[in-house]
Amino acid sequence: MTTFTTSREIPATVEQVFSAISSSERLARWWGPAGFTNTFNVCEFKSGGRWSFVMHGPDGKNYLNESMFAEVESPTKVVVQHMSEPKFRLTIGLAASPAGTMVSWSQAFENSEVARNVEHIVVPANEQNLDRLTAEVLARK
Repeated sequence: MTTFTTSREIPATVEQVFSAISSSERLARWWGPAGFTNTFNVCEFKSGGRWSFVMHGPDGKNYLNESMFAEVESPTKVVVQHMSEPKFRLTIGLAASPAGTMVSWSQAFENSEVARNVEHIVVPANEQNLDRLTAEVLARK
């Protein structure tokens, strides 16, 4: 297993950050790397809930994603199990910090070879995801 981790401090409360994750309308606005948009088909934001959506790339391609919200612990933790390829488990942790909320982002790939092949995409994409989350939170704080 290979895991990519990053973190970001957002100047907002844990509840404000969690709201940007738990609202399907808000999640659709910021999810994914820069330049991507989303169409959610199903977004059952609860432990065991299904999440099926299409990411629309800036290159005009569509990327189908099938996931499950493996764990939802309001307002501090969300675990997403990505069921379609490439398979990974994303854990998003939220903890109060002196400046607001520390967001930890840990993406564990089942297959290390797959992880190596997508690392050049995943590592910057995770940072872009957190950039977009921060912008969403601050715009609606």
